[in-house]
Amino acid sequence: MINLGLLIIRLVIGLTFMGHGAQKLFGWFGGHGLKGTAGWMESIGAKPGVLMAFLAGAGELIGGLLFAAGVLTPVGAALIVITMLVSIFTVHGKNGYWATEGGFEYNLTLIAVAIGVALIGPGSYVLF
Repeated sequence: MINLGLLIIRLVIGLTFMGHGAQKLFGWFGGHGLKGTAGWMESIGAKPGVLMAFLAGAGELIGGLLFAAGVLTPVGAALIVITMLVSIFTVHGKNGYWATEGGFEYNLTLIAVAIGVALIGPGSYVLF
């Protein structure tokens, strides 16, 4: 049952991150694409916006893929953690802890899950 539990966690977190990356890079799932995300990045002081949007989107897409597949799980987890730390330091940290106030509660939860799975391992159900 542990392996099934790890698979569920990896799929939900990993596929969600892939979706967020696809929003930033391609405009899929209601996202703004690279150009729109770049404009937002510039508006919060992350310059150059296109590069920052690409790095965020690629980190989420690749990190999510590796995490969901259970392949190079520590690398996927590290990409997720880095992306969430940047999000905390650039957007959510100043709003306090609670997500209801725009804080970093959710980001920290995702960091804990990513680190926890990286330390435990992906389980038996992996892509290869």
